[in-house]
Amino acid sequence: MSHSKKQILDILKQVKHPETQKDIVSLGMVDEIEISGEKVSFTLLFKKQNDPFISSLKKACVQSIENELGDQVQIRGNITVKTPEKEKKQEKGKESKSQEDEAVLPGVKNIIAIASGKGGVGKSTIACNVAVSLAKTGASVGLIDADIFGPSIPKMFQVEGQRPYVKKEEGVDKITPIENYGVKMLSIGFFINPEDALVWRGPMATNALRQMINQGDWGELDYLLIDLPPGTSDVHLTLVQELPVTGAVIVSTPQKVALADAIKGIRMFTQEQINVPVLGLVENMSWFTPAELPDNKYYLFGKEGCKQLAEQEGVPLLGQIPIVQGIMEDGEKGTPTALDENSQTGAAFYQLAENLINEVDKRNKNLDPTQRVRIKHK
Repeated sequence: MSHSKKQILDILKQVKHPETQKDIVSLGMVDEIEISGEKVSFTLLFKKQNDPFISSLKKACVQSIENELGDQVQIRGNITVKTPEKEKKQEKGKESKSQEDEAVLPGVKNIIAIASGKGGVGKSTIACNVAVSLAKTGASVGLIDADIFGPSIPKMFQVEGQRPYVKKEEGVDKITPIENYGVKMLSIGFFINPEDALVWRGPMATNALRQMINQGDWGELDYLLIDLPPGTSDVHLTLVQELPVTGAVIVSTPQKVALADAIKGIRMFTQEQINVPVLGLVENMSWFTPAELPDNKYYLFGKEGCKQLAEQEGVPLLGQIPIVQGIMEDGEKGTPTALDENSQTGAAFYQLAENLINEVDKRNKNLDPTQRVRIKHK
């Protein structure tokens, strides 16, 4: 079924700006409507880059269009935000910056590192479900699987075996990300057979990450999540050298051995030379609730360890995710739990994403943009 621009405008007239209570069409906020089959995209115009209503209005637009046209319409991730402030900065940047200092990903608003001090805490599961939850709010989302030695994102998104399309653009190979559930993604897993073991030295891993960053055709994104390997390594240093990371999210389980490594992750990002804000902690495997005893909570790995660490370090606790067999099974099937935001676990991931959005907004309002790390050779 084909849609018309008038049809989209009529639907968007139902969306009111929370501050003025006028519809966004009459306010002149809707521009550049494009329709291609079931794919609908348009631009929302805001007066300032840190407008507090950006997320809620994008979400309202998505819900209105899907309510009227059905779930088959492809609108999630296709709403672009523009502000005069942003365009002025881009023009000024073009004039004043040298070729070397130009932004690597100018269309990406926020770059979020998802990290953990140790392996086995469910970091990739968190990254996957947060990406899906963010996309369900109407945000445009990308995900880089930078866990070079154990790429699991293709399986979790049911896109194993797919190969990204590579095209020439001004003499440079550009890689088109694979897309599913409203999330654009690149992973080294798309370029190797799942059964093959990767035996790479550090420079090979960091070069793979650079390619996914610099050659990925990411376009306009509200959030680009980077699923990092466990611990601290060359990959982490390469990331902060290549990109101005908006903030980091540290994933841990509640037990002391995991928390000790989580502290190292916090220290790595906040050290003076790197200076990436920690947006908060996520406690995974917080408790176990048996299906036959839904009101009971069993704290298998200790109780509220991440909450105590968050208070100690002065960072937010973004969410607590319980041990649920369905989360693992959904990851194995490639149907992330967050797809069903009405389920108990789906709602937990959705709340985690909402908390992350709020912390990113606060960070951008109160702190200067992060600078890429420059290594000076004597």
